[in-house]
Amino acid sequence: MSGLNLDEFASLVERPDAGVRRDAHDRWQRLVRPAGALGNLAELAEWLSAAQGVATVRPIEHPKAVLFAADHGVAALKVSARPAGTAVELVRAVLDGASPVNVLARQYGAAVRVVDVGVDAPAEELPAEVTAHRVRRGSGRIDVEDALTADEAEAAFRAGMAVADEEADSGTDLVLLGDLSVGGTTAAGVLIAALCGTDASVVTGRGSGIDDVAWMRKCAAIRDALRRARPVLGDQLELLAAVGGADLAAITGFLLQAAVRKLPVVLDGVVSAACALVAQRIAFRAPDWWLAGQTSGEPGQAKALDRLSIEPQLDLKVTAGEGTGALLVLPLLKAAAALSAELSERA
Repeated sequence: MSGLNLDEFASLVERPDAGVRRDAHDRWQRLVRPAGALGNLAELAEWLSAAQGVATVRPIEHPKAVLFAADHGVAALKVSARPAGTAVELVRAVLDGASPVNVLARQYGAAVRVVDVGVDAPAEELPAEVTAHRVRRGSGRIDVEDALTADEAEAAFRAGMAVADEEADSGTDLVLLGDLSVGGTTAAGVLIAALCGTDASVVTGRGSGIDDVAWMRKCAAIRDALRRARPVLGDQLELLAAVGGADLAAITGFLLQAAVRKLPVVLDGVVSAACALVAQRIAFRAPDWWLAGQTSGEPGQAKALDRLSIEPQLDLKVTAGEGTGALLVLPLLKAAAALSAELSERA
């Protein structure tokens, strides 16, 4: 993977402005009496202030849910409640405006963008703007083979970077990050278990709502893929190629480039949490640009967020994916921004 030097991200990613965050904290103390009366909204306002580089938070005017879509070969083992190769149905539902993410986006004033990087369906079945960054159809079965070739992993990573640049250049000021995948939580579990040094059973959740038998199949698949992951833990792109997939590689690239571009991101569920964990290994400052929307109840997500030292904002146990957990935090962030901008300082 000689064309992409991941080490550069460590120097390219800067922390949000700590001085601005202190100024925002001090200002908030003058806005609200008693100081803690508005609870965690103060922390959200300070996070936004630091990300925006201003003590008085600007309104969130152009939020966007960005959803990376792909199928995973491991779904052939019946580790998902959805049949293998049906991510295209999830994509179509979002494009038709008929998914939970669409309802929440309309309610909270966010745009929705779908990025197909690995859906296992003919490209001509989807709009060209959706498939513009596609790397391949589906992925390898990670318990027995690599998800991607080295070149495909780099291409997916670069696709995520390109999408981050496109969003930053177009004026998006907050990203609600999600995925549309079948088998994605299995690949995410492998990454989390590998990077946290834990066993498969610790990170295996119910994903799309599987029963006990499917859970055992999923646990076995993660265990087998872990054996393939551990030898390549030292190279994050190799790791994503071995046991990730096009969507996970793209999301990792997106998270890092968004941090470079100083674009704040709200993480959704276990898939984005797994990618955040990979990205942290590449650039340790990057997590300061991310917020966790809510806890889904997936044990892998809890493990990853604990390692990232990111506390979820809500505990709703929403497992729908699609960025829904991230979108649920948008009204809270808008409220924090409005309070920061519109409250008058008290003597």
